[in-house]
Amino acid sequence: MVKYLTTKNIFKIHPLFYLTAFICVITANFKNFIIFSSIIIVHELGHIIGAIIFKWKIDKVILLPFGGITIFQENIDKSLKEEFIIAILGPLLQLVFYFLYSGNSIFNQYNLIILLFNLLPIYPLDGSKIVNILFNEFISFKRSHILTIITSFITLSVVILSVKYNLLLYLILLFIVLEIIKEINKHNYYFNRFLLERYLYNNEYSKNKIIDNIKKMKKQTKHIFKINNKYFTEREIIRNLFDK
Repeated sequence: MVKYLTTKNIFKIHPLFYLTAFICVITANFKNFIIFSSIIIVHELGHIIGAIIFKWKIDKVILLPFGGITIFQENIDKSLKEEFIIAILGPLLQLVFYFLYSGNSIFNQYNLIILLFNLLPIYPLDGSKIVNILFNEFISFKRSHILTIITSFITLSVVILSVKYNLLLYLILLFIVLEIIKEINKHNYYFNRFLLERYLYNNEYSKNKIIDNIKKMKKQTKHIFKINNKYFTEREIIRNLFDK
């Protein structure tokens, strides 16, 4: 446990967090900001507990005014089961506190708002991670990432059209839009890293699948390539790709 929680400079505070705190001070809402922040810390603690259970290395935890982002130093092709449990432990810990503080209406009201918001399938919220895990269970890694981004844009558009004018909320939505754009720009990087990991590490998987295109490769699956009626191993195809 100490190995993961004593990592140097593990906690980071996003500039938007300070800006939100300042706005809350000048609008006499700082008490509400403290409540929101405490709920965010509880939520991220759930992810940290999951990381400790599965021995995932935590790179950093970034605190935002509407939530947090826990970044791991792990390979992309991790167990989908572990990914799901770590992703869901944040919301689950919030639910625990929801029932523990059933008499505190303000705390529970904010807790429920953050919980529901964070479960929206919008990157980088936990809802998008859960949706991406479900996509990866049935379709390729590359297509899963693309569909997650599309789902994020569609859901975000609905949210933007539904909300009334609110400065803080618009700042949050602007941040999310920028994060989605960053994720789009990293799409090829993620896919190439996924391929490189599969080339470097000869992992054993319980699932097997015959495919004809490298873009159809799935997480946690061993592939055999059938090309022009000839069969090739996954490593042969990837090695030829990187040799080029």
